[in-house]
This record gives sequence, C-alpha cells and structure tokens, in this order.
Amino acid sequence: MEEEEEDYMSDLFIKQDVRPGLPMVRRVKDAILKEEKQKEANEKSRQKSIKEEEKERRDLVLKSALGSENKGFALLQKMGYKSGQALGKSGEGIVEPIPLNIKTGRSGIGHEELKKRKAEEKLENYRQKLHMKKQANEQAADQFRIRFKNKQEERKMEGDLRKSQRACQQLDMQKDIDVPKETWYWLEPEEEDKNDEEDKEDECTSSDLSVSEKLHILTAYLREHHFYCIWCGTTYEDSEDLSSNCPGDSAADHD
Repeated sequence: MEEEEEDYMSDLFIKQDVRPGLPMVRRVKDAILKEEKQKEANEKSRQKSIKEEEKERRDLVLKSALGSENKGFALLQKMGYKSGQALGKSGEGIVEPIPLNIKTGRSGIGHEELKKRKAEEKLENYRQKLHMKKQANEQAADQFRIRFKNKQEERKMEGDLRKSQRACQQLDMQKDIDVPKETWYWLEPEEEDKNDEEDKEDECTSSDLSVSEKLHILTAYLREHHFYCIWCGTTYEDSEDLSSNCPGDSAADHD
C-alpha cells in the first residue's frame, strides 16, 4: 500500500519543529525505538527451551500461595491454621515454607560437597606451604645468626691468641729464653707488626690444635711461668697474688 502524501497545508505539518539538527535526532531516536521493538518481537517469537519453560512454570507455582484444594493446606486449616500465621502451638515457627534448592546441573549428588572439600584441601595445603616456608626462613635466619656469632667469637679468640703470643715472646725474652717452648707460642716474624684486630688464618700449620685449644694452653703457660694474665694485662708477683687478684683464667671471667 502506497503511503498517503503529507498535507503541507495541515496544522500537523505547520506545527512541526523545524529547528536545525532536530530531524537527525528524531531519526536516531526512531531507529533505536524500532530496534528495541524488533528485539522484543524476536524474544516473543523465539521458542523457549525446555529448561526455561520448566523454570517459568516452577517460579509461577512457587509464587502462588497454596489454596484449600491442597490436601496438606486443608489439613492445616482444619487444625486452626490461618494463612500468614507462623507454625507451632505458640506461633514461634516459620511463616514461609522452606525454600527449594533446585539442582539444574548435570553433576551427580554430592558433587558440590566434593568441590567444596577439594577447595578447602587446596587452601589448607597452601597455608601449610606458607607455614613451612616461614619456618625455613626463620631457621635460615637463626643459622645465619649462629654462624655470625661463632665467626665473631673465633675472630676474638684469634686476637687474644696473638696478644698471648706477643706477651709470651716478650716475657720469655726478659728471662733470656731464646727459643719458645712450642713454635706457635711466639708470633712468626711476619706477624709481629700486624694489628690485633686483623682477621687472618693461623699460619702455624705444624700443630693440629684449634685456636681455642692454643689459647687455653698458652694463657695457662703465661699464668704458671710468668704470673701474667692477658685479660687483666697485669704481671703479678707470684701465684698466690695471681689467684687472689685475678678474676679467672678465661675471657668470660673478666666480662
């Protein structure tokens, strides 16, 4: 059917808004409105799936209240129940029925619980890994502190040993002793001008004794033969004077 020609002398045409740009805006709005109507028509004409139809029927039934034709509801009414009233003798029960938990997936019964349990196990494993990593870091830090402390103590003992060797050499020479009792009792010639705090390995390879063992032996020698204590820095008159005025024969006794 051909569209009727517009009457340019009619009031409808004369009253139209002819401002610039408005026809374009109107055409855009008309196109959007036409598209929305077409979508609605397509949605109505589209054949719904079986699941969608079942859901609509189920929702419709669940939204509608039970009538007297329902046998269970009729029995409740005979016992004095009124619509909207809570269950129970004192009216403390539920008002709305227990909601249905409709299962629409294809997984078997208990699948959701299995997924939940696996997720909890995964989370627990992750927490255990974090805990083990934290413990490993703490152990590594403790071991580092122990190694650092041992290294400091070892350096201190090496410094005390060099002091003892230097003192032993001076005191022996004062008594005209030209040869040390043990080669490591005195400093080697190249060690004489080194600082006490310098960290270096023991060059006296002729003995298998450790630094602490050498220090213990040498300080005992100084105390017995020269009545000298390296930690006090004092030469005492005799053994009685040494034992009476010296706190002890180790660095710990002088702290």
